[in-house]
Amino acid sequence: MNKVLYNVTVSVDEAVHETWLEWMKSVHIPDVMATGMFLENRICRVLDFEEGGITYAVQYVCASAGDLTRYREEFAAALQADHNEKFGQHCAAFRTVLEILDEIR
Repeated sequence: MNKVLYNVTVSVDEAVHETWLEWMKSVHIPDVMATGMFLENRICRVLDFEEGGITYAVQYVCASAGDLTRYREEFAAALQADHNEKFGQHCAAFRTVLEILDEIR
């Protein structure tokens, strides 16, 4: 089975995006990684899509679809609730799951 990329695209109100970004780096992403379900992560700013906020893509790589399923069943609800409690009214998010077919170097 190929690795899976779990991408969370988040549009953040410009007024809070710096606070949100710092919280993501210092709290949320470390909490997600502490679940043990992901191998690596990255956070990217989307350059072509800035309508009504600043948009980021937060990406997590897991070894298999099974790891992502376990993350969603055991951990996602609490972590998303924490995010929504702190920034929910200032963010809109959608999630995409991608199968990594090949890593070309």
